[in-house]
Amino acid sequence: MADTVLYDVTDGLATITLNRPDAMNALNIEAKVLLRDTLKEAAADPAVRAVLLTATGRAFCVGQDLKEHIGLLAEDRATGSGSTMNTVREHYNPIVTALTEMPKPVVAGVNGVAAGAGAGFALAADYRVVADSASFNTSFAGVALTADSGVSWTLPRLIGQGRAADLLLFPRNISAQEAYDLGIANKVVPADELAEAAAAVARRLAQGPTAAYAAIKESLAYGAGHSLTETLGKEDELQGRAGASQDHQIAVEAFVKKEKPVFLGR
Repeated sequence: MADTVLYDVTDGLATITLNRPDAMNALNIEAKVLLRDTLKEAAADPAVRAVLLTATGRAFCVGQDLKEHIGLLAEDRATGSGSTMNTVREHYNPIVTALTEMPKPVVAGVNGVAAGAGAGFALAADYRVVADSASFNTSFAGVALTADSGVSWTLPRLIGQGRAADLLLFPRNISAQEAYDLGIANKVVPADELAEAAAAVARRLAQGPTAAYAAIKESLAYGAGHSLTETLGKEDELQGRAGASQDHQIAVEAFVKKEKPVFLGR
């Protein structure tokens, strides 16, 4: 299992790399368990101040490993258990929750096709750096499934309800340029520059005010489902927390001195 998902922490940046290149980083049970647990480890580690989620090979992640999946479905039919689809509850939901509730920013470095749950994981990140040769595809309806991995929540918030319905009902490959035009990709770079460009964004975030970033993530998620009045109350709560941070004090003092702040992440 140790080779299915790679994990490295350097200078506050946790790099999590999907590593099944021969299978286009399709998600078998092994990969899903390790990705879930690695994300939880990164979230709990105070030394981690930002996360970069990327992949090896020519694909970011094509979603569920259908070769494994078809065997599990056959077992379900033989036993009448129906347990195969428990993967949504046991794996996909915790993975997306870990990404969206991570108390530090998450960058997705999308090196190739991101389909199904692979697209879902990229959409759950806070910022997407995308290779110009990469593409996105919801793909769920193509295999007679509905959206999972948070796509029914993330995609409409990025591109609107109508466009999200179109891409879910009629799955197709979305080029990197179209993804940028739609608002899915934050930045598109030449494929051979993807690794360094994504890492540069993530490193910059790893050197920033981590607690403030966590509050920004929380306020955006809260505001998506609450009224203005409720959101103003949440902003008040979160700003009080951010204002009491050591990084805020550092930033104010640096501003007065006309210096660049050096944040500590707390």
